[in-house]
Amino acid sequence: MEKYTLDALDKKILRMIADNARIPFLEVARECNVSGAAIHQRIQKLTRIGVIKGTQFIFDPEKMGYETCAYIGLFLKDPSSFDDVVSKLEKIPQVVECHYTTGGYDLFIKIYAKNNHDLLTIIHDKLQPLGLARSETIISFKEAVKRPAQVPE
Repeated sequence: MEKYTLDALDKKILRMIADNARIPFLEVARECNVSGAAIHQRIQKLTRIGVIKGTQFIFDPEKMGYETCAYIGLFLKDPSSFDDVVSKLEKIPQVVECHYTTGGYDLFIKIYAKNNHDLLTIIHDKLQPLGLARSETIISFKEAVKRPAQVPE
C-alpha cells in the first residue's frame, strides 16, 4: 500500500475528531478555516486510504457485567498453526484482542470474562482445545491509561 503523508490540515482534522468523533464537520471546517465540503472530502480520503478505520461506540465492559479483564500469553504446541488458532480465537466472543508478538509468547490475547470462575472456564473449555502447550494469564485490576494512537506532529 502506498504511504500517505499527512499534511497540517489532515493532522488538525484527525486531532479534532479523535477528541470527539461526533463533532459536526461544519464545526471542524470553521476551526480549520476551510469549507465543510473540504472537510468531508478529507475525511473520505483519510478513510479510503485507511488512516481512519471507521467510527465506533465504546462500551464499558464492567457495566455490561464483565468483572474480569485478563491478558493471556499463548504458547502453541505447533507454531505453524497460527492462522488456524487465530481464526478459532475470532469465534470466541470474550476474546477482544489478539496480537502476534515477539518474545516468549506466540500470541497475546485480551479477554473479558464475567468473573474469575468464568475466566477459568474460558481458558479450560475454549482456549486449551486450540492446541496450546500452555498459557500465562495476567489479570488487570484497573485500566490506568487508554487512548487512541496519537496524531504525529
